[in-house]
Amino acid sequence: MPRGRDDEATLTGDLVALAEKYSRYGYRKISALLKAAGWLVNDKRVERIWRQEGLKVPARQPKRSRIWDGDGSCLQLRAEHRDHVWSYDFVDARIHDGHKFQMLKVVDEFSRECLAIRVARKLKAADVIDVLSDLFILRGVPGHIRSDNGPELIAKSVQTWIAGVGAKTAYIAPSSPWENGYVESFNARL
Repeated sequence: MPRGRDDEATLTGDLVALAEKYSRYGYRKISALLKAAGWLVNDKRVERIWRQEGLKVPARQPKRSRIWDGDGSCLQLRAEHRDHVWSYDFVDARIHDGHKFQMLKVVDEFSRECLAIRVARKLKAADVIDVLSDLFILRGVPGHIRSDNGPELIAKSVQTWIAGVGAKTAYIAPSSPWENGYVESFNARL
């Protein structure tokens, strides 16, 4: 029977304390820290104690995927036919003399067709309603309208008007432009 060493308990205590402090270190790195602290140990002994104490380096957590809303994200709500889901968004730009202008774009997600582009110095909720009403007259009312959470797009007047004509709104989560991918892709090409 092996007798063990006199310093086994104190070495085990120091090893466990270092493993708790540096949870991402394995037995080799802990062995180097013990040697730096003045212990005369080899890696095999540290590994044996490491296994006796049941210590392990925790597995890395897998990178989490995005948490999708159940009521309107791209993953859940896919366009099944033309005029089923429309997306709309704003793009700000400047002309050569530095003046700012805005563009409101409406895109059909199924056909990837740009339905309308409205350009003006400043666009407000009334302009959004005006563009959408013209499109509803020409193409009919879509099933869903997806947009981000910009102030012109979540205005109460826009929400009540869209609900009044029978379409459903699908707002994306804040700071999640990938949920509105079709219109963002169109923005890149525009």
